[in-house]
Amino acid sequence: AMRLQAPQFQALFTPGLRSVAELFEKKNYELRIAGGAVRDLLSGVTPQDIDFATTATPAEMKEMFTSAGVRLINNKGEKHGTITARLQEQNFEITTLRIDVVTDGRHAEVEFTTDWHKDAERRDLTVNSMFLGLDGTLYDFFNGYEDLKSKKIRFVGKASERIQEDYLRILRYFRFYGRLAEKTGDHEPATLQAIKENAKGLAGISGERIWVELKKILLGNHVNHLVQLMYELDIAQYIGLPRDGNLEEFARVTKNIQNLSPKPMTVLTSLFKGKDDVTNLDLRLKISKEEKNLGLFLVKQRQELTKAVGPEPLRPYQDFLMDSREANTNSKIFELLKYQGEEQLLKEMQEWTVPTFPVSGHDLRKMGVTSGKEIGTALQQLREEWKKSGYHMDKEELLSCLKRL
Repeated sequence: AMRLQAPQFQALFTPGLRSVAELFEKKNYELRIAGGAVRDLLSGVTPQDIDFATTATPAEMKEMFTSAGVRLINNKGEKHGTITARLQEQNFEITTLRIDVVTDGRHAEVEFTTDWHKDAERRDLTVNSMFLGLDGTLYDFFNGYEDLKSKKIRFVGKASERIQEDYLRILRYFRFYGRLAEKTGDHEPATLQAIKENAKGLAGISGERIWVELKKILLGNHVNHLVQLMYELDIAQYIGLPRDGNLEEFARVTKNIQNLSPKPMTVLTSLFKGKDDVTNLDLRLKISKEEKNLGLFLVKQRQELTKAVGPEPLRPYQDFLMDSREANTNSKIFELLKYQGEEQLLKEMQEWTVPTFPVSGHDLRKMGVTSGKEIGTALQQLREEWKKSGYHMDKEELLSCLKRL
């Protein structure tokens, strides 16, 4: 059996984890690291959060922790078999091994087991189905480690069965493909067939769950390949994407933004032909107000607001920003520049500080302009002059300009 000794693994052994391990050992309950954290550790990555699996039932864990005076945090996870204990300023989420008894494609009813193989069997992908003992021993029932090394994304057992337990797994397949696979098009035909046959099941999954996965896909690798595939496999329409998405524009824009860290919505908007597509996405996925506004802004401005020909390419963007009355217009403009693939202009725009208009009503009163209406008009005219000068004119120049006007 393989034993992991990586520094990332050794670093997990905080005083908290040592105490937890001791409690389980005393009671002869087995405790192992499960799922994503094992995958990360085997890839040499420090896991963000760690899930533990155990042969102890929730009742046994509660009894053990309570009698040891350990604080339990109530996260309503108990009916799925998860207990969260807090030791030494650290939370430990520990789940009893389980078998899915009934599944409806969204939720599962579970019963507890002490059989590690059976628990691994109900996990989604082979790379997520491994366990790691606290001594570093790897328990791998479905060749997950081999798949991880050869960067293969495969469902555990029969793809159609895994998908029918929870249709969201279709999107998880895409997400992990974008995260781990080396090249595009390295799919098992049978897997793609199972996805196509079950695509409709995604219609019953909540928008919020879909949006979480979709955002990760949009920021991962191979995004153009994966979204094209979603259309080929007839998934798009069930997850809020337009039936006739603009795949050519999508291919162009995903190339543009490769190294520019765009927001997910910026990538996605390139599929959209108009604002109705943004509205439909929002209806299906309940995106945030900020995401919706960004989508509408990009759809409207991607053709209108482009760089100027000549020595000041940034001017249209700067003018737009100066005229805008809305909050966070600058961040929307940054996203537009990424969308357009204008890396150099994006840098310059990010470094540009919005200048402050140097003249106030107070200055005009000092010069003898008294009526409010006249002050308003004069300020408007001066703002125009100031804008024409590329925001360079200072107070003196503007006021002498006023005398001319």
